[in-house]
Amino acid sequence: MVGVLGKILVDAWFATVRVEFEGWERVRSIMESRRFIFAFWHSRILLISYLYQGWGGVILVSASKDGEYMARVLKRQGHCPVRGSTSKGGRRALAEQIRLLQTPPVRPGVVVPDGPQGPRFEAQPGVVILAQKTGYPVVPVTYSARRMKIFSSWDRFILPLPFTTCRIVYGEPVPVPPDADGTVLLECLRRVEKELRRITANADRRFGHRID
Repeated sequence: MVGVLGKILVDAWFATVRVEFEGWERVRSIMESRRFIFAFWHSRILLISYLYQGWGGVILVSASKDGEYMARVLKRQGHCPVRGSTSKGGRRALAEQIRLLQTPPVRPGVVVPDGPQGPRFEAQPGVVILAQKTGYPVVPVTYSARRMKIFSSWDRFILPLPFTTCRIVYGEPVPVPPDADGTVLLECLRRVEKELRRITANADRRFGHRID
């Protein structure tokens, strides 16, 4: 019931929102192939999961009680949640993500690199390991809104208000070589983090926000 009600609420909420897109052409061919890994910050999950519902995104979700509620909503949206986190069941969950992405049908992977508990805007290595093992490039993506509620949680979660304008921004894709050693993996991780920070700051600045 939580998943059904959650999906209905999210659908109704974002049906009132106008969405603009930036950077689509740079990722269009990758997105259309569905062979990619979305990476976005913990605070920016709502609109992205809504826009791409039905894509079957294989997304890592915290094994916590709150994560259970999120997983139920994501499943109703047509995504494929995998339970685990860096502190609980992370290796098993990553292995399951890899398995699912290597098994038909073709579908994207999804990683929230600063989740589930932060530090905020600091990327953890799972996203580049997943990219290395699958051969999928990482596509950084974010959004902001003209009018929104900013929560005082660790991630400064944002909730666009009804009838506002949101802007989705796609960053430069980051490929990860299959033979990457630890040094190269770290370089790729820093590129993902830097690009996510850049596009998130730009998206917020577009609407006159600065979220510290």
